[in-house]
Parts: sequence; structure tokens; C-alpha cells
Amino acid sequence: MPMRRLARNLAAFVAVVGTSVLGPTVPAHAAEPEPLRYAALGDSYSAGSGVLPLDPSASLLCMRSTRNYPHVLAESTGAELTDVTCGGAQTKDFTTSQYPGVAPQLQVLDEKTDLVTLTIGGNDNNTFIGAIVACGTAGALTLGHGSPCKDLYGSTFTDQVAAKTYPAVVNALTEVRRKAPNARVAVLGYPWILPAAADPSCFLKMPIASGDVPYLRDLQTRLNRAVERAADETGATYVDLAAASEGHDACAPVGTRWVEPVLFGTNIVPVHPNALGEARMAARTADVLGLD
Repeated sequence: MPMRRLARNLAAFVAVVGTSVLGPTVPAHAAEPEPLRYAALGDSYSAGSGVLPLDPSASLLCMRSTRNYPHVLAESTGAELTDVTCGGAQTKDFTTSQYPGVAPQLQVLDEKTDLVTLTIGGNDNNTFIGAIVACGTAGALTLGHGSPCKDLYGSTFTDQVAAKTYPAVVNALTEVRRKAPNARVAVLGYPWILPAAADPSCFLKMPIASGDVPYLRDLQTRLNRAVERAADETGATYVDLAAASEGHDACAPVGTRWVEPVLFGTNIVPVHPNALGEARMAARTADVLGLD
């Protein structure tokens, strides 16, 4: 064999052996994946209203916290967060301005959005505030006895959820998916406000009559089911908080509860998640979406 050909073959053999031993060459500076473009929408349970410190970039009317679950989730995942959550938001505020200077929430979405999270529906028809005020007033008048709220209002609240809130949430989620067609959309249920059974020792903090505790639990169950059905119908992911938040309601002690009571709570806004609740909502969302 001519010496020139032998040299070429030997060089090729050395190159093959060297590659198999040392592995393929890896660029010194491999490109890192871009962070998720994450948009947080929704009402006060997403805004973390009542948890300090407040977000200086938000309207004071929104009472948005820098410790809400979207901020916690973005920090843990390295996502690039755009947070337009706002206390008191209803489904209509996705497409119209909620307050002067507060743009419709859907304006932040586009085809480049990777992830959207939200809570919505609890303020439509004043479901939460209306039921808590009505039942709290009725409970105070009977000193916690009987079921005065159920006796007065019957199926009024649940009828509104079925007839009005459910289709409104379907429409809202449909618009979210239209504006952000490439995003994963996760809608969270609301964590428990009241325990499964009446706790007489909780009456001073949550003045709900013993017979109205299951009445309000049923209302919250129906609201969450309506949100879950809307998520299923529109292809969104539902983040169920029922099991996770059991035992962490407003009647639980400080350090255990996720939601603050009407009286003697630690939040500046009562009957809303505290910092622990927001952190646990973020953890549950990350787990459901596989973002751990």
C-alpha cells in the first residue's frame, strides 16, 4: 500500500477512535432555552389581594401582591411573568376595562404566550361577597343557630352560578384560547373557605350559622364544578384545590389556614388567601402542569 494512502487511513482510524472515546464535541456555550412567557389573569384570589407587599406596578384598586401565586410560580420556574390579575375582576373584565387606567386583561395575550393561569367566576353575580355578607348577617342575628341564610335565599346563589356564571366562564376561557392559541391554559378552583362541618369555636371569626356552613360549602362546590366544566369544555387544565385545601380553611389556626377569616385575620382583605395559601396554590399548579 502506498505510504500516502496508509497515512490517510491511519488518520481516519485515529479520528474515529478519538470520537468514540471522547464523545462528540459540545459547543462551549450551548444556547439556553428561552423562559416561558407566562401571563397571569384573574381576580383577587390570583392577585393575592390582602397579602403585603403590594405590587407597585399595579393600580392600587387591584390590591395585587408581589407574593401572589403567579409571582411564586414564575420565580420557581424561571418564567417571564406578565401579571394583570386584579381584585374584584369578573369575566367581563377580560374584554373591558375594570377600572380607569386598567386595561382589559386579555390585551396581554398573543400567539407567543406559552402559559396562562387564572381564577375567575367568584365575583360574577357577586357570588362570593353576596353570599358571605348575606350569611354572615343572618348568622349574627341568630347568634349562630339554625340555617337562616339557607332559609332566606334557598337556591338563589347556586341558580345564578348555573345559569350565568358557568356560560360566562366558558366564554372567557374561549377568548383566552383564541387570543393565546399556543398557550397552556390553567384555571384554578377556589380553596375552601369553610370547613366540612360547623365549628362553634370559629363563629367569632366567621359568623356563619351552624346550619349554613354546609350551605356555603355546597355553593363553593357548585362554583368550582362550574369552573371545572368550563375548563373541560374549552380545553383548559383545571387545577383542583379541593383535596389540597381541606383542613386549611378560614377556621384553621394561623400557620395552617390558607384563607383568612372575616374577623381577627392577618390579611388587610378578609376571606382571601394569605401568603401561605398563595404559595400552596402555586405549588399545586406547578404539580398539575408538571412544572416542578
